[in-house]
Amino acid sequence: MKRPGRDDDPDRLYTVTGGRSRSGTDAFDLVTLVVSESEPTPGMQSEHASILRICRSPTAVVEIAADLGLPVCIVRILLGDLHAAGRITARHPRTAAAADQLPDPEILKQVLVGLRNL
Repeated sequence: MKRPGRDDDPDRLYTVTGGRSRSGTDAFDLVTLVVSESEPTPGMQSEHASILRICRSPTAVVEIAADLGLPVCIVRILLGDLHAAGRITARHPRTAAAADQLPDPEILKQVLVGLRNL
């Protein structure tokens, strides 16, 4: 069985990332949804072009890595390049607005006390 990244030629992965081992941003975790904002252009690195095609609809980072057959750390570097160029947008499925809609912890504590008293 072929494992993405582990069985790949390390020289290829080095070339794909331009020698970088880490992304310049921490914006991408496994479930971050990525959407392409432009179409691939001629002369673009093939991995970048593939990401733009895959992300025509919101796609999680882990799905992009699986589709490309590359390790997630390599995909994060490539996504950082595209994000810096304004070719993709990214958002975490749980946004700050959703976090604001969660019940107040004090109310939850009062509910718990009420349930215990039953």
